[in-house]
Amino acid sequence: MNVYARKFAAACPNNGEQIIYSLRIETDGRMIQVEHITTATALIKEGFHEQIADQLFARFGGKQTLTAHHHGVDIETVRGEA
Repeated sequence: MNVYARKFAAACPNNGEQIIYSLRIETDGRMIQVEHITTATALIKEGFHEQIADQLFARFGGKQTLTAHHHGVDIETVRGEA
């Protein structure tokens, strides 16, 4: 198994506040180039949490957990399987 973790920021579409996201991608041994992860997350300028999770899952697959603290609410989404 390979595990990749990355923090990145994106604006909330409702009020523009910056949200800090923590992404964790687990694969069954398949390699993901870290440059692809950093580029994909840098291109996310704003979005709703669940839509960002769907977008990253479509790009990288594996099992992904995306967490963030949105205006007093902790959100965690899990997509896929390792």
